[in-house]
Amino acid sequence: MATFLYKLGRFAFRRRHFVALIWVALLTLAGVGAASAPAAGTTSFSIPGVEAQKAFDLLEQRFPGASADGGTGRLVFKAPEGQKMTDAANRATVEKTVKALSDGSEVVSVTDPFTTNAVSKDGTVAYTSVKYDAPGMELKDSTRDALEAAGDEARATGLTVDVGGDALQAGAEPGAIGEVIGLAIAAVVLVITLGSLVAAGLPLLTAIIGVGIGVSTITALAKALDLGDTTSTLALMIGLAVGIDYALFIVSRYRSELAEGRDREEAVGRATGTAGSAVVFAGLTVVIALAGLAVVNVPMLTKMGLAAAGTVVVAVLIALTMIPALLGYAGKKVKATGEKRRPAGDKGARAQQGTSAKPGPGVRWASFVIRRPAAVLLLGVVGLGAVAVPATQLELGLPDDGSQPTSTTQRRAYDLLSEGFGPGFNGPLMIVVDAKNSDDPKAAATTVTDGIKDLEDVATVTPAMFNKAGDTATITVIPDSKPSSVQTEDLVHAIRDQGVDVRADTGAQVLVTGTTAMNIDFSQKLNDALIPYLGLVVGLAFLLLIVVFRSILVPLKAALGFLLSVLAALGAVVAVFQWGWLGGLIGVEETGPIMSMMPIFMVGVVFGLAMDYEVFLVTRMREAYVHGESPSQAIVTGFRHSAKVVAAAAIIMMAVFGGFISSSESMIKMIGFGLAIAVFFDAFIVRMAIVPAVLALLGKKAWWLPKWLDRALPNVDVEGEGLKTPADAASSGGGDEDRELARA
Repeated sequence: MATFLYKLGRFAFRRRHFVALIWVALLTLAGVGAASAPAAGTTSFSIPGVEAQKAFDLLEQRFPGASADGGTGRLVFKAPEGQKMTDAANRATVEKTVKALSDGSEVVSVTDPFTTNAVSKDGTVAYTSVKYDAPGMELKDSTRDALEAAGDEARATGLTVDVGGDALQAGAEPGAIGEVIGLAIAAVVLVITLGSLVAAGLPLLTAIIGVGIGVSTITALAKALDLGDTTSTLALMIGLAVGIDYALFIVSRYRSELAEGRDREEAVGRATGTAGSAVVFAGLTVVIALAGLAVVNVPMLTKMGLAAAGTVVVAVLIALTMIPALLGYAGKKVKATGEKRRPAGDKGARAQQGTSAKPGPGVRWASFVIRRPAAVLLLGVVGLGAVAVPATQLELGLPDDGSQPTSTTQRRAYDLLSEGFGPGFNGPLMIVVDAKNSDDPKAAATTVTDGIKDLEDVATVTPAMFNKAGDTATITVIPDSKPSSVQTEDLVHAIRDQGVDVRADTGAQVLVTGTTAMNIDFSQKLNDALIPYLGLVVGLAFLLLIVVFRSILVPLKAALGFLLSVLAALGAVVAVFQWGWLGGLIGVEETGPIMSMMPIFMVGVVFGLAMDYEVFLVTRMREAYVHGESPSQAIVTGFRHSAKVVAAAAIIMMAVFGGFISSSESMIKMIGFGLAIAVFFDAFIVRMAIVPAVLALLGKKAWWLPKWLDRALPNVDVEGEGLKTPADAASSGGGDEDRELARA
């Protein structure tokens, strides 16, 4: 592989005009496609195979035209101090609002609170429900605007009016200011690392082009493939981070090759052949992790993963082709490593500078770890283990209006309904009784209703309502507890357990659905898929890393280190977002369960990114070892050449992910924080401390591989052994036999 990429890098360097034109043409094509594509809205949401989804599908069949999965809006009214909603003036305002809402094109029905008993016992709070014929995430903007306008008009009369329900759900706003700050930090880090504005600009330019192509393509295909705003946000987040990092590693290696005295075309070829090989395998681990989300069997997650994986592929291809082309354009403006810090001299002086220069912080740190490997390993493992402890108290759920900031109308409506009708009113359960195979459907529905009334944590049970055929009934249950509580989840399971007995006695099937039940089922589905997903992703990446490192213990250490960092990151997320520790520093206004997607999402994304650092850092150690250095010397060499760049890459990723913490959306904020803290733990504790400590303790055993497996594995030559010239071989101590003697 190194030889192929070496030739590719030199070709891109020589034919830079052609390569640049190709990428500009692709960016233009994707941009035109995005600009001319029809608007797509937010992706639809379904969870195949779970009970709540089966109930929704059954309602569509048995209650045609009822829009079982249609969106719901609520206007919640509160009377001024000393008044009641039943007062004549307040009643007239509500009735006028109900009439105005009924005129919407997507409106199925609007309830009158004075005829549906939707007024609190003390008379101070009332609400009207609006049912739509499209899911809440797919409503037109004009429909949402009409709902908010009706609230504004009622509010002008002196009432407190807030809007709730899923009708106000909109695409997540990632926080543009945070993204700009993140990119600014990335630019500063690149300038410090690469030593010039030109060199620093190359990774930023290629990352922006790659993300532009990826996100524009997603936008162009959004309507046809039902891709939503969250898909673009994930692709932007991942594509920007890996795009900068991959380009950074190749540019940094190019500068090192220049420092060895090679001409620019040769340096580009060798940088692409060595660092480019690491980029390919690092990118493959990220693609495996993201594409592996398909095993969860949730269409939305599958599409998000595949779209982000496609953006990563684009980032890899750009790093391998456009970076060499841009280095050709930059010419002498991109200088050799350390060139500004020494007098101008000949190429021989450049080659000697690495031996005469004062050891950098990476070398000093590696030397310290080699002297105290056991202490560093123990401290790193115990420290991350302590941070991971809160993960044992992880509670999963999906965000609802109760997790919104208190400044939002959705949160205020949620609180008003809890105040007037009880906390469970915000999470009603819909019970579907399929009595098609029952001899007496009405008796079956009565049995279900009576049984639910006897359960704990039940506030209200409405009478059963049958369809025209009389074979299917719906029952609404209001829990005593809030939607995201453990008590409500226990109630859902209790109703389902009771349904087993009902089916045995009457032949009727009982299904529990509604938003709350759907959230519970979604969380359970993700929990069930976590272990198979982890096994698939880690297993495939483990095999891939065996090929890269030609070792058993190094990939095993990489996988175990990843598990430690992801558990520590989950512990930090629980401490901040569930327990509220230091939450005020990043704008966490409401604590609660951790988003259901967080564990499996972090496993996928963090694993891919963690393997990036593993590949970039350890391949340089492997390269030094293959070229004749002792295991300890190889560790120091790896840190000499890669530690600064890996640290810079990690800081850049943390800055990019950290930019999303400024989002007002709790889901995006949580993802941004989780990924940023995970990168910190993995890069600076696992890869920079635990990895060299383990390698120092293992010595030559770290690179052991059974001979039969060595013969069976393909030789991908990530370390660039095939690129060595006779002069290189002489300088490194001879041929293969000499290297084997040096290792012995």
